[in-house]
Amino acid sequence: MSTPRAADVLGRVTLVTGKEEFLGERTVAAVRSAVRSHDPEAELSEAAAGDLTAGTLGELSAPSLFTSTRCVVVRQLENLPDDSVAGLVAYAEAPAEDVALVLVHGGGQKGSGVLNKLRKLPTVDEHKSAEVRPSEFASFVANEVRSLGSSIDEGAAETLVQAVGHDLRALAGAAHQLTNDFPGETLTAEKVKKYFGGRAEAKSFAVADAAFWGRCEIALEELRWALDGGTPPVLVTSAFAGSARGVARYKAAARGLREADLAREVGVPPWKLRTIRDQSRAWSDGGIAHAIMVIARADADIKGAATDPAYTLERLVLTIAGLREPR
Repeated sequence: MSTPRAADVLGRVTLVTGKEEFLGERTVAAVRSAVRSHDPEAELSEAAAGDLTAGTLGELSAPSLFTSTRCVVVRQLENLPDDSVAGLVAYAEAPAEDVALVLVHGGGQKGSGVLNKLRKLPTVDEHKSAEVRPSEFASFVANEVRSLGSSIDEGAAETLVQAVGHDLRALAGAAHQLTNDFPGETLTAEKVKKYFGGRAEAKSFAVADAAFWGRCEIALEELRWALDGGTPPVLVTSAFAGSARGVARYKAAARGLREADLAREVGVPPWKLRTIRDQSRAWSDGGIAHAIMVIARADADIKGAATDPAYTLERLVLTIAGLREPR
């Protein structure tokens, strides 16, 4: 959520819903910060919804001896007892003016009844923290960097995702580190690689990408660097599987869709879609189907404790590069 003012949260109920815990926790922290900025002596408290009764809610929202301003966070709203629903909804209809009540629901269908009641109230503001799809992680990185006063190009954002993985907390931390070390500068792939290029995931993607372009010598060289650097072989086959799925999805969905819709269908950001589109021109339907089978076999060999994983992966690189149609 954008940084709220005290007037946005005091005397109101902030409803935080969704499975993306990191984003939900940011909303909770933003509400607390707004309350503390308004009143440094404000009292902060938490409770589990499963323990909430009409009496305990009254105690949580009542002014203390030292201050009348409070921020109350009730977590796991999905576990609210049925006999406490009416009391909570009644409070939410007319919240205490010096209290910021935050209700956190972890997502799913459990507790949907109380959510529906709360959503109808004009005193309730809902902030949804939906799960981030694979195609949205690069956009998340770009937004993080932008919020810190800098910028990042599309390729660099995707490089960071490949290097750090799909953990939002880790991505946010990486964005913060980069903007601190390159203040006011546009973050490029080179800057990202300087800090995170040694990550195993990034090396694996480099091997797969070169192989799917048919750049056999480069792929083998990247493979040797990756294995010598301690990259687990299973990450390499995983990267190959991701590349194969991307090409297969593109070929299946490419007809008649606009680029933005096609990117959503394939599950990648628009800039990555352009890379997959260019790669796919040298892949027939039969070739990509064969590639998927070869990758699955290599993955099974490695997970089955192949006697020489390096040989298995070298053979995989040669096979994938050879399956491309000559152009």
